[in-house]
Amino acid sequence: MCIILLSTAHPRYALIAIDNRDEYVLRPTSRPHWWTHRPSGNRILSARDLHRRERGTWMGVGKDGRFAVLTNYRESAVDDPDHAICGVRSRGGMVTAWLGAPAEDSLDDFIKHMLDDKSVKGVGGFSLICGDLKAKAKNGVEPLVIISNRCNHPGEVPRIGGERGKTYGLSNTVYEEPATWPKIKTGKKLLEETIQEAVDKDLSEDELTERLFSVLENDTLPVEPKMSMQEHMDALRQSVYIRAFGDEQEWKDMADAADNGKAKDAFDEIEDESESEERLRTEAVVNFMKGAYGTQRQTLVLVDWEGNVTYAERALWDAHGNPVEKGKGDRVIRYKIDGMNT
Repeated sequence: MCIILLSTAHPRYALIAIDNRDEYVLRPTSRPHWWTHRPSGNRILSARDLHRRERGTWMGVGKDGRFAVLTNYRESAVDDPDHAICGVRSRGGMVTAWLGAPAEDSLDDFIKHMLDDKSVKGVGGFSLICGDLKAKAKNGVEPLVIISNRCNHPGEVPRIGGERGKTYGLSNTVYEEPATWPKIKTGKKLLEETIQEAVDKDLSEDELTERLFSVLENDTLPVEPKMSMQEHMDALRQSVYIRAFGDEQEWKDMADAADNGKAKDAFDEIEDESESEERLRTEAVVNFMKGAYGTQRQTLVLVDWEGNVTYAERALWDAHGNPVEKGKGDRVIRYKIDGMNT
């Protein structure tokens, strides 16, 4: 069960967002890289899901300052096509729908399109936090919105991030304030404390980054002997970080994947865009719903008032189910938003 935590509490940054992606460890996923959305031509920085044909993502930023992050949740009505447990279309396509929207489309235009066109239907349950990080000012920030397939009209769409000094959290459930899930309450508290420490001690960005990763490592997952997979899944709302778990067969699947990957690259590396497009067209879909489940990737996005973006991803497992030593799977990409203050 993924978690996204966001804050406007650090005076040096317009926004700080940190995210744990909890997933089947063997789900094929690229490392973050720049790619061009077709047909809009928008430049997007994100990792990409190599399993679903949409090649979507759970978190991404644009060269133009757009930002989006998604969490999913399980619907309860198995016979309701508008609220499918697992939809025909990938949830990850919701992220790229905003990042790849035409430049002239405002956030309100996007909300209206998503709801009027019923684009939020026919996919599994999700919440999409999205907005434009370019339009910022010292005395306030443009709000982000949270679109889900439980929204029926724009008036039901929550708006967050419009005030300084606020911290927000969302996991695999609909957004609510105050939060009720223990992992969200714990995550928000830890993020607030971390930012306060960073301000009090005037920590550098590198020092802040390490402390933000520490927030994402907070592990309070209750584990009892012989817990079933369902019991594990029910316990996931307790912990920010999810250490990998599985039954005997699932760990055997992990060992087999590691053995089969001995002569292969550790990650699904994509060196340039032409390679990206070719691989995304031809890569075979595999069955990823096997092996262990847990926190697979951790991502930080920091945006300062000058439009400088730090995008940091920490991989905890390689593409073949081998654990990655802390810090050895880090990738940091920095860039400046085009026309931040225009």
